[in-house]
Amino acid sequence: MTDSVPPSAPPAHPVEPARPTPWPTESFRDATAAVARLIAIYERNTAWLVASFKDIVAAHAAEAGRVRACYPFIRIRVDTYDSVDSRLSYGHVAEPGVYQATVTQPALFEEYLTEQIKLLIQNHGVAIDVGESDVPIALHFAFPDGTYVEGEQIEALKRPLRDMFDVPDLAITDDAIVNGTWFGNDTSPRPLAPFTAPRIDYSLHRLQHYTATAPTHFQNYVLFTNYQFYVDEFCERARALVGSGEYDALVEPGNRITRHGESEPNRVAVGRLPQMPAYHLVRPNNSGVTLVNIGVGPSNAKTITDHIAVLRPHAWLMLGHCAGLSTSQRLGDYVLAHGYVRDDHVLDADLPTWVPVPPLAEVQVALEQAVEQVAGLSGWELKRIMRTGTVATIDNRNWELREQLEPVQRFAQSRAIALDMESATIAANGFRFRVPYGTLLCVSDKPLHGELKLPGMASAFYRRQVGQHLDIGIRALELLRDMPPERLHSRKLRNFMETAFQ
Repeated sequence: MTDSVPPSAPPAHPVEPARPTPWPTESFRDATAAVARLIAIYERNTAWLVASFKDIVAAHAAEAGRVRACYPFIRIRVDTYDSVDSRLSYGHVAEPGVYQATVTQPALFEEYLTEQIKLLIQNHGVAIDVGESDVPIALHFAFPDGTYVEGEQIEALKRPLRDMFDVPDLAITDDAIVNGTWFGNDTSPRPLAPFTAPRIDYSLHRLQHYTATAPTHFQNYVLFTNYQFYVDEFCERARALVGSGEYDALVEPGNRITRHGESEPNRVAVGRLPQMPAYHLVRPNNSGVTLVNIGVGPSNAKTITDHIAVLRPHAWLMLGHCAGLSTSQRLGDYVLAHGYVRDDHVLDADLPTWVPVPPLAEVQVALEQAVEQVAGLSGWELKRIMRTGTVATIDNRNWELREQLEPVQRFAQSRAIALDMESATIAANGFRFRVPYGTLLCVSDKPLHGELKLPGMASAFYRRQVGQHLDIGIRALELLRDMPPERLHSRKLRNFMETAFQ
């Protein structure tokens, strides 16, 4: 006689997480009202998460159930192939369907969201829907103003944090949309924006960590540099510009703010600078200039642009030093990049090297005009101090110490006139993220011609050129700022199945 098998127990029903009161989806034809609803949903849901966490910690609750709140969403349904004004590179969808985007920190992005939604309503003549998505907000992302879930608070919990709250999920925090590798299905909405809410949240928290400044201080026109000399010059010029009233404030690491009419910042300096400190010369509507000292190397260049991209800046430029490869170049000459050799390798998986990274006419013209205006030269005289050509970016700073035949041959074949470690990465990520980009470098050494970068020579070079180089970069961004956004954000950076949001 065989043993009898008892009937299997019915499967246990998972307990539904506790949630805030559902917020019904509503249609809007007014962009301002739609953004106000996004702000209301987001602030209600994040406040509810934070309050729930504090209650559980205060009560040392051992039996607390799961708690969840979700991001708000924007959704549009288009039922026709009717074309819209195709001169604008954003603000419309390509074909009929349902398009949706999750939204985080809508108050931070209020101006951007209002513009994008307004264009959708105008171009397609339909209402947009706003409601609660099914994408959970990670507890870590719900805390405002750069505060964090402290380790001591987590240790006070009787159960693992993941048992009670949603935590960051890398499975939905990626760049599939901007990389062109997103593949949905027939039942899921198509992407409306280039980034998901969890991806944006991740970058906003990383920006605070890497730059020691809050995301709200970042301006729409960004300079990247790789030397502290530029930071010192920038702060000196920024204080003068704030003092004259041309800009509203200077924000330094630690969120130290010096406003117009003040002689001292309202916070003490940070005790230790972050990995990539940022400095913000503030104007209304974030139309000022941000400078980030990214340090040396393509990894840093990719890291910081990965995160600043979610703020949707209008342009970013690389101001750095380079090795001059041409015999006719002199120390202190400028190089305006119109092409790139990508030997940086950090973006190979996201943007294959066979993808061209083209020069952008609007940025190139602004940089050349800025050199003319600041240096006081034009025409043939301008060519004496600036060359336009290909820049090679390499990930090995000490390439001179290896057998040089192979790299030198590649540089020659590419017609490269300058070599650095960041410019191609900055430009390639600008191309990838649809952020207009440009590069103006300054020749600091000529290793192929016996002029190596040595301490005494470098000091004289820096004193002579850094100030003018920085002035050129700021002036170029001011010229770009005066340009209509629809001209700067051109179709050259957009593909044939692009998201509606810029």
